[in-house]
Amino acid sequence: MDVIIIMCAGILVSKIFFPIKWKRINELLQLICTLLLIFSMGVMLGSRENFPDTITTLGFQSILFFLIPSVFSVIAVYPLTKIFLNNKKGKGKDED
Repeated sequence: MDVIIIMCAGILVSKIFFPIKWKRINELLQLICTLLLIFSMGVMLGSRENFPDTITTLGFQSILFFLIPSVFSVIAVYPLTKIFLNNKKGKGKDED
C-alpha cells in the first residue's frame, strides 16, 4: 500500500511542479522507476525459501482479485445495459 501512495504522490508532484517541456523526461523516469519496482519485487519473491508455496498463494489471491470484481461488474452492467440500450433503440425506431 505504501508503494501505491508513493507512486500517486509522485504523479501528483510531477503534474503540479514539472513544466510541460519536461513531460517526456518525467514519463521516462516514471517508467524506469516502475520497472525497477517490479524487478525488486521479483527478486524479493525469488529469494524466499518457500517460493513455490508463496507463488501458489499469490496465484490464488490474484485469481480471486480478478474473478470477484469481474463477476460482480458483469452482474451490475448487464441489467443496466438492457435497460438503457433498449430505450435508445426504441427511440431511434420511432424517429424513422
